[in-house]
Amino acid sequence: MSNITLPKGTVIPNHIAMILDGNRRWARARGLKPWEGHYHGYLAVEALAKSVRNLGVHTFTVWAWSTENWDRPQNEIDAIMDLLRKALKEKEKEFHKDKVAFVHLGSKDRIPEDIKNTLIRLENDTKEYNKNHIYNLAFNYGGRSEIVRACQKAIESGIKPEDLDEKSFEKFLDTYGQPYPNPDLFIRTSGEQRTSGLLPWQMVYAEYLFSDVHLPDFSPEKLKDAILDFSRRRRRFGGNDVMEHFNFDPHLVANLELKWWRLGNIPEGVSFLEYATKHLKEQYGLSKDLAKKAAIYSLEAIKYQDKNKFDKAKISLKKFYALLRAELKLAFEPEIVASLEVEMRRQKGENEELEREHLAEVYRISLFQAAKAAHLRVLANIERNKGNWKVAEDYLEKYYDALKERIA
Repeated sequence: MSNITLPKGTVIPNHIAMILDGNRRWARARGLKPWEGHYHGYLAVEALAKSVRNLGVHTFTVWAWSTENWDRPQNEIDAIMDLLRKALKEKEKEFHKDKVAFVHLGSKDRIPEDIKNTLIRLENDTKEYNKNHIYNLAFNYGGRSEIVRACQKAIESGIKPEDLDEKSFEKFLDTYGQPYPNPDLFIRTSGEQRTSGLLPWQMVYAEYLFSDVHLPDFSPEKLKDAILDFSRRRRRFGGNDVMEHFNFDPHLVANLELKWWRLGNIPEGVSFLEYATKHLKEQYGLSKDLAKKAAIYSLEAIKYQDKNKFDKAKISLKKFYALLRAELKLAFEPEIVASLEVEMRRQKGENEELEREHLAEVYRISLFQAAKAAHLRVLANIERNKGNWKVAEDYLEKYYDALKERIA
């Protein structure tokens, strides 16, 4: 298992839910039998389960078998049931060692008797660990089935219709009694972009991440990337989230930056420091004093960059971003942002993947949300490097439009 760590300041989800997809496709692509893919998927989940606990995630939910999966070929069903028997036997000691409460989500109908008894026993034997960690296994689970079963339980309890509200209804769901019943982050592997009904009640405010990687190849490192992407997102929960600092005029900022690129177009009698101060004041909504301080760090970075002293440029950029973080109250790590920017400067700003990651990190948005602005920024840089200033300015203005639309 990879020993992964997260940067200081990362917002770690309390509950991660996953749909385990792509085992059969992974196996077919390698000329293997479906159950061989399921076995390698099981190994991947084992590594992920240990990683989430090591990273401080309290609850980990995996959907391993839906109520619709019984329609698969019997030999595949038998192989999966055997794998489940093996997994439960192997995991029992680990659950007690790591103090993990095991919870079965779903109906126990149709599950082989010996497996059903093991599920019940494990739930009873580990329930005392509820406050430490929870491992939810959604097996023979369907979202609509859970809602129907919850309604049946509510009726059987004799509760009066006028007493049934959202809070009381949650007592009848499979996740009742858990410290964090609602997933913060939902991950689905193998390129499928739907929830298929996993925890429909509980996932109303979950952040979604769809990976094109099949489950056997979804490593702890990819889990780390998913958590970092989650950490950048601004979760509003239906409330207001205005970022007042970013009330800039895209046309004005683009024009200022273009002149800064060309240097020679800075108005006569205005020093580089004055100009950089005006630019940063407009772009980030800083006070004049803070903008001047930030401009000094920015100019230092450019000076060192021009001399190919990127290590010193990084030091100046780190100070620049530390100032921005303190003023804008964002949660990025200056060390990470400075490293990304230095690498972009090495590549003349033409690496779209790096640009996307940089924007996501600075403005606390997802990689998906940063994609459009990053693409436009790279196009502007490409035209700048060619000396096509008018085209570069057009792209730069579109970039600031896209950025403001996303973060303001």
